[in-house]
Amino acid sequence: MATTPTPSEIFDRAVAEGQRRLDQTLLELVSTSFIAGFTVVFGLVGLGIVEGVLPVGAHGVAKLGGALAFGVGIVFLVAGRTELFNENFSDPVAAAVDSGDPSAVWSLARLWVVTLLFNLVGGGLFSLVFAIGGALPPGTTEALSTVATESAFRPLGASFARAIAGGALVSLLSFLLVSVESDGSRLTLAYLVGVFLALGPFEHVVVTALHVFLGVLFGAGVGLARFAVVVGTVTAGNLVGGLGLVTLAHVAQAAGARDGD
Repeated sequence: MATTPTPSEIFDRAVAEGQRRLDQTLLELVSTSFIAGFTVVFGLVGLGIVEGVLPVGAHGVAKLGGALAFGVGIVFLVAGRTELFNENFSDPVAAAVDSGDPSAVWSLARLWVVTLLFNLVGGGLFSLVFAIGGALPPGTTEALSTVATESAFRPLGASFARAIAGGALVSLLSFLLVSVESDGSRLTLAYLVGVFLALGPFEHVVVTALHVFLGVLFGAGVGLARFAVVVGTVTAGNLVGGLGLVTLAHVAQAAGARDGD
């Protein structure tokens, strides 16, 4: 019978995975980040299709159905081992801390900047495919436009709070993935986190930015200035939740466990 890994063992696994991510060539990092971007769009489009086909009056059912559809996109991300911003906080930070090399900060900055940029580029370009008339079932574009408008014009304080929760949730996924043993467990965790992320909805900068962009393509009245403010707010919240609440806490947990050994 498999035993539950200790915090120190989980940290060692995180270091190994984090080092793999930090050691990627620029081409590999750009490619995996680009793929992750358009994979997220599949989840968003799935959400829009489900919400669009359900009755207008069934708001709660439509929201739940959309969240269940969106979760598949996170499964695709994890199964494909692609690079999603914020999901790559926990393991690389563990590797950087373990190395004790101050220059690792630049490796982290490179990883996160390239990942975020090409998540948005990949997702943005793929979104244009669905903007072609008739590419999506009736009702989908209206559903995506409505959700995008709600997200873009939510009070910024609420967006920041939801982004802290979203950042913590997605970084927690990274930690959990190295805590379990089987592929089935990893994919199940990915799906559950994806559903919960959309059900909140909790804000994740890539998901939010691409959702709003899709909405703009379908007629949502969101200007560039508002778009930039929302993306900046959500990014800040993701950093607070992902790095501050989850990643640093788990690194401290592992350090304390090692000191006690």
